[in-house]
Amino acid sequence: MAEAAALTPPDQLLRQLEFTVIRKLDGLLQGDYRTLWRGAGVDLADLREYQAHDDVRHIDWNVTARVQTPHVRQFHEDRDMNAWFLLDLSGSVDFGSAGVTKLAVATRFVAALARVITRHGNRVGALLYGQRVHGVLPARTGRLHVLELLQRMQAPAPATPKAADETRGTRLAELLHAAEGSIPRRSVVFVVSDFISQPGWAPALGRLARRHDVVAVRLWDPLEMDLPDAGLVTLQDAETGEQLFVDASSPAFRARYAELAEEQEAALRTQLATSGADVLELATDDDLLDVLMRFADLRKQRARLKTPRRFPATLQRAAPLTETAT
Repeated sequence: MAEAAALTPPDQLLRQLEFTVIRKLDGLLQGDYRTLWRGAGVDLADLREYQAHDDVRHIDWNVTARVQTPHVRQFHEDRDMNAWFLLDLSGSVDFGSAGVTKLAVATRFVAALARVITRHGNRVGALLYGQRVHGVLPARTGRLHVLELLQRMQAPAPATPKAADETRGTRLAELLHAAEGSIPRRSVVFVVSDFISQPGWAPALGRLARRHDVVAVRLWDPLEMDLPDAGLVTLQDAETGEQLFVDASSPAFRARYAELAEEQEAALRTQLATSGADVLELATDDDLLDVLMRFADLRKQRARLKTPRRFPATLQRAAPLTETAT
C-alpha cells in the first residue's frame, strides 16, 4: 500500500475545489428561492399518506375526509437552512490505499458541500468525534467559517485517557446521542463516517432520522474488502493499537477475510437501510464531482416521491403490484 499523502491545507483545498467542483454544483443542490429539502416551511410542496412517525399537526383534514385515508402536508424548507456535519475522525478513518485516506476524502466532501450551502447565506455546523465528542462548531455562514471547520477536521483529536484493561474503540452512538441534544431545529444532517464502530449506533441514527433530514455518508476503501497477497504482514488496529501477525499469502486466509468482510458489509447495509436515513457511498478512489452529482440526483428523486423513504423499512408499505398488459 502506498504511503498516505498529507492533507492539503484548508485555504488551498477550498480554492482548488471552488474552481473544479463548487462552481459546477452551485445552484444544483439548491436554487435561488427553493431548496430540495422538504420539511418545515410555509410553501406547500406535496401531500402524502400519514406514517406512524409523522407530526399530527401536519394532517390535512380536508383531504383526509375526502379520501378516507389520513394525509399529511409536506412543505418546502425555508430557504434559510441549517446543515450539520457529524464527523467521525476516529483512527480507522485515517486509513486508505493508493495514497488517499478516508479522512482526506471526507475533508474534500465536507469542504465542497459546506461551501455550496454557505454561498447562499445558509448555515453549517459540526460535531467532531475522535475517541469522544471533542468539538462542537455552531452553525454559521461564510467562507471563513468553512475554513475553520476544515482546520478543526485536520487538527489532531485530543487523546482520551484509557484504563489499562480497556480498549475503547469507536462508539458512534456517542456522537449521534450528542447530536440529538445539540441541534435545536430541524436540519439537514450529514453523518460522515466509515461506520466501523461498537454496536448500538443504529437505533440512535434512526431516532435522529425521525427528526431531521439525515444523510449517512459512508466512507470506505477497496482494501477493506479484499486483502492483497502481501506475504507475512502485521496488521494493527488503528484505534486500539492491537496487532495481529498474519500470512496474507494464504488463499484460505484471504478467502476467509473476504467472507467476513462481506458479512460485515451486508449487516451494515441492513442497518443503514432500516434507519430511515439516505445513504451516500464515498470511496477513496471515487471522483468527488461524480459523488456530489449522485447526491444531487438522490435529493431530486426524494423530492419527487410522494412517499419519501426517510422512515424505517419496517414502516414502509409494500408497493402495489401492477400487471402489464401483454
